[in-house]
Amino acid sequence: MYDLAIIGAGINGASMAYEFASADKKVILFDTEGIAKGGSGAAGAFISPKFSKAGELKELLGHAFLYSLEFYEKNFSEFLTKAPLLHIAKDEADSLMLKEYKKETALKLKIPPEEVVNTLHPHARTLENISLDAGVVNAQKICEAMSKNAHFKKEKVESLVYDDGIWIINETYSAKDVVLATGAYKAVIKEPYINLRGIWGHRIDIRTSTKNEHSIHQYVSISPSKEGVLALGATHNVHYHPQKSSEPYDVDAGRKELLEKASRTFALEDIEIIRDYTGLRSGSVDYMPLVGSLVMSKETLACKNINVENKKPNYEEYTYYPNLYMLNGSAGYGFVLAPYLAKILSEHILYNNKIDKRLLPARFFGRWARRV
Repeated sequence: MYDLAIIGAGINGASMAYEFASADKKVILFDTEGIAKGGSGAAGAFISPKFSKAGELKELLGHAFLYSLEFYEKNFSEFLTKAPLLHIAKDEADSLMLKEYKKETALKLKIPPEEVVNTLHPHARTLENISLDAGVVNAQKICEAMSKNAHFKKEKVESLVYDDGIWIINETYSAKDVVLATGAYKAVIKEPYINLRGIWGHRIDIRTSTKNEHSIHQYVSISPSKEGVLALGATHNVHYHPQKSSEPYDVDAGRKELLEKASRTFALEDIEIIRDYTGLRSGSVDYMPLVGSLVMSKETLACKNINVENKKPNYEEYTYYPNLYMLNGSAGYGFVLAPYLAKILSEHILYNNKIDKRLLPARFFGRWARRV
């Protein structure tokens, strides 16, 4: 009998495992392929805020960036490479946005060294940039380290049944609470209002004589050099899905795209590709992650006292799966958001702390119910 079962061992599942194990709870973690073998393993794992105009996601990522950078440094410093972040605008419109961002941000910005700016592509030098202290983590090793105190099972979860106050998994394992962290892959609990976008990620590690001391973000993300190796990634392809596409992913074309995009920022010399990492990430249709309890759609629609046409619904009126939660939809910001969101969800499960309504999966039920 476990206190918590987590389905999905990417950065979201690993972060939940860490939080519950740190609270002396017994945790079991399931994944079909292994720890960080999907979208999380293919991530560049850059720790960065969102540089954009005001909005809910920018606000959330601002808090998560500060929290997660401190979290990794405090608990897993051996897997964190601290390095200045240099974010460069993609075009003139993006430059104007970054100028406005600089005026209103509370983050401590830096002026990038002239010798670094001079290594950039001539056009990149003409565009606005932002620099601040940040970092990048080792995606695979950080997920493994965060999961080490959980009982890991490389096993596909085929059945999830609630019986007499306990969740039974694959007719074998039992747990009081369950968290779904399966990304955009098929989930064992299917609800029509949960519509996650699959975002295909591709990262390459390369050996190069070009030295880079910054995390550089423009058309693609470029990691700082470490023993002559740096990472380029991850390009996003919203059209490819391994469970839906008829053709396999073109790795060679993906490599070519990554290298071409990197060359628009600065020149990389004597390139040797060491390894490719690919995987599917998940994003929500409103770009905000999904954190919290799952609504039982049929049971809620059957309740005659609930007016689903209400555009400001009372989420407490909905019927929910008992002790079943979701942590999903972080898209390209998984390693920034996961520690922050896992803490929020863990404190909700353990101590009944409230979750911001903007994060709850219930927000999608209300929209879906009005349509149907």
